[in-house]
Amino acid sequence: MSMPALEALHLEKRFGGLHVTRDVSLRLMAGARHALIGPNGAGKTTFVNQLSGVLQPSGGSIRLNGLDITNMRPDRRVRRGLARTFQINQLFRDLTPRQTLGIAVAQRLGIGGRMLQRFAGNLMVGREVDALASDFRLGDVLDTPTAALAYGKQRLLELALALAAKPKVLLLDEPAAGVPEAERHDILAAVKALPADVAVLLIEHDMDLVFAFAERISVLVEGALLVEGTVAEIAADRRVKAVYLGEGVHD
Repeated sequence: MSMPALEALHLEKRFGGLHVTRDVSLRLMAGARHALIGPNGAGKTTFVNQLSGVLQPSGGSIRLNGLDITNMRPDRRVRRGLARTFQINQLFRDLTPRQTLGIAVAQRLGIGGRMLQRFAGNLMVGREVDALASDFRLGDVLDTPTAALAYGKQRLLELALALAAKPKVLLLDEPAAGVPEAERHDILAAVKALPADVAVLLIEHDMDLVFAFAERISVLVEGALLVEGTVAEIAADRRVKAVYLGEGVHD
């Protein structure tokens, strides 16, 4: 059996007396399309923050391609192939998408310490930035300040920025959050077109996006894993309907 791209084993997170995640295990193989859903306060973002290194687990372990990364810094996890997006984007609003993506690509290539002017004209960087812009429908706004972009375009830029790191595992924390309905189809298209060899864990409340994207779904309730299964199994599960789908979409 091949090695999981990402594996969480019995993760626990406590804040004083508050137990936010409880014995959560999850396995992603290369190329996985997996969604994590659950009602308000289920602990989804806390779980993802542990995977990415923003929070240290109170118990359990995390392995990336077989390497124990439980105590590894977030930046080292990125270099090892783990990238993520956030519920609220973390973009530099004064930079353009061309500059933002150029910096990310240059850092990955080992020239990120140079001044922007030094690598802005680098042919290798420029070609990769153009390819990312094309893949994520940013070609028409490459030289527009990020602050002036429509919110849907900002979310697309964040996806492109994550892919600039050439990850083996990508954590998507509500990529459609706050995006107007008219722009959501671009997010769905971009998520569905992510590289086939990248394992993706999607945390999302837009159930149309979840069911269109995922091959397997895990349901988190009160910090614990309620059930995991195929899309059809989760859609038909009475417990899921009772604690999540029947309540509507919250967070």
